[in-house]
Amino acid sequence: MSRSEEQGEVQAGGSLAHRVPDLGGLELLLAVARLGSLGGAARELGITQPAASSRIRSMERQLGVALVDRSPRGSRLTDAGALVTDWARRIVEAAEAFDVGAQALRDRRDSRLRVAASMTIAEYLLPGWLLALRAQRPDTAVSLHAGNSTVVAERLLADEADLGFVEGLTVPTGLDSVVIAHDRLIVVTAPAHPWARRRRSLAAEELASTPLILREKGSGTRQVLDAALGGLARPLIELSSTTAVKAAAVSGAGPAVLSELAVGEELAMRRLVRVPVEGIALARDLRAVWPTGHRPTGPARDLLSLTRG
Repeated sequence: MSRSEEQGEVQAGGSLAHRVPDLGGLELLLAVARLGSLGGAARELGITQPAASSRIRSMERQLGVALVDRSPRGSRLTDAGALVTDWARRIVEAAEAFDVGAQALRDRRDSRLRVAASMTIAEYLLPGWLLALRAQRPDTAVSLHAGNSTVVAERLLADEADLGFVEGLTVPTGLDSVVIAHDRLIVVTAPAHPWARRRRSLAAEELASTPLILREKGSGTRQVLDAALGGLARPLIELSSTTAVKAAAVSGAGPAVLSELAVGEELAMRRLVRVPVEGIALARDLRAVWPTGHRPTGPARDLLSLTRG
């Protein structure tokens, strides 16, 4: 076998991407055929004439045939160029159909957004973010499922949500995350409670030994408190929402541990009193989460960018 035959076999092998001109080159060839001018085709496609000439030469080398005869009177297709142009037209038409189908998929994706969020974020942060998203994407229908951090992870992993938000100390298995905000848990009680008149800070031991109004296990708030107290938090009542915990504390049922985000109004109105605590870490990160390897796209990506603005 001759060297040229060997080279021909090498050129004939490999992937289609190495043997077939790209769409840009095929569109250029179609424009030359339609306009009879390489310069006119270049202007129509928004490229320079030298770039158009270079692209035609590259296709000719790739295919091994001359495609365009250039002269002062214009550019005309060779016989091989005319045949290639017929094939190119079918490829470009198929690509246009592909693009229409892909756009339909994007439109369907962008028509809805399913969000799952733990309670504090759902009640105190998400409403503002969703209002801002609506201004950007008025045609996107948003559904929100509020639950604890465990439920948020379950919905994401079951493909029942496009983006989630959690408040715990760790990222649930199978999810990627980014920190979007910071929060702190505080101890609060009704003004009539003895702790409301304390002059000394609560020690961790006293907090751990006192029955508290708490969120349920699995919530981010409970995870942070249990970690801070070594799992020793004693529930007086366990409730499944921040609003319910807050209402119970306001009623005088007992002390509660709540997000600082959730009690600003109650503290300002003196319906609740903040109790100082020492010796325990109650800070936490608030995170956006999504299934590992599936970075948010479309409305989910836009919502994520709003949370970090």
